[in-house]
Amino acid sequence: MTLTDIDYPPSLENDVVVRVHAAGFTRGELTWAGTWVDRAGRDRSPSVPGHEVAGVVAELGFGTTGLTVGQRVFGLTDWTRNGSLAEYVAVEARNLAPLPASVDFVTAAAVPISGLTAWQGLFDHGCLETGQTVLIHGAAGSVGSIAVQLARDAGARVVGTGRAQDRDFVMELGADAFVDLQSDDLEGIDPVDVVFDVIGGEVFERSLGVLRAGGRIVTMAEPPPRQPRIGQAIFFVVEPDRARLVYLGRRLQDGRLRPIVGAVRPLGEAAAAFEPGQRIRGRTIIAVTVADSNDSAADAR
Repeated sequence: MTLTDIDYPPSLENDVVVRVHAAGFTRGELTWAGTWVDRAGRDRSPSVPGHEVAGVVAELGFGTTGLTVGQRVFGLTDWTRNGSLAEYVAVEARNLAPLPASVDFVTAAAVPISGLTAWQGLFDHGCLETGQTVLIHGAAGSVGSIAVQLARDAGARVVGTGRAQDRDFVMELGADAFVDLQSDDLEGIDPVDVVFDVIGGEVFERSLGVLRAGGRIVTMAEPPPRQPRIGQAIFFVVEPDRARLVYLGRRLQDGRLRPIVGAVRPLGEAAAAFEPGQRIRGRTIIAVTVADSNDSAADAR
């Protein structure tokens, strides 16, 4: 990856051009097919990565409704178009939601993928209800930590998993119990109604034995290798959802949701932020400052 000058993005029908203030990314996205091809499967390298954006509407494409120039917004960029690690990005308007004035751009940029993944996994696919018990793997991670908070607020009993050093943090988020996957007996816990799995592999297999009859294992890690004997395993990929983003924005505004931001780096350090082997708690967010003359972006080649 390299920082380079690019053209100002064209706005298609129903598009919004956003002046980016903060952007989030997933380190693994350089391996995603959509990073390198358009919707028709044609090569589009070099490509600008990053799929979470918080900023201000700079321009409206033809036919765009529901947003206005100068409005603060946050949301998901398209999977098969240039992304948010740039000074300006074109996004389908339906993928964006208004950002409350009291929520800063860095915090907002840490929410779209993690927040929507947690919500859709717990409630749309897991059908979690008040009074039920949910087992959340990777509870100290960016997705898991938001899932713990959402499940707790929904009135569910929350069991989080992770490493021993994560125990206090996960309990502070609102979990009722914690399981160290390296040393505790996961199979010895009481049966759960929903398993939210961001890890897969061996952890998925171990989770089969703790599922209550009729329960669901919801995984974003990989398609389940097999179905549980007494329940259902569901794989999903997060989808844009303006209504849910609005809801998450209100929770941010009310202080009922706290995404974990581990580091904030300038656009010039975006390439370094993708380097493997970096372990920090929370998301790394890229703070973007618009230059006076050139429009810059982090290009992946």
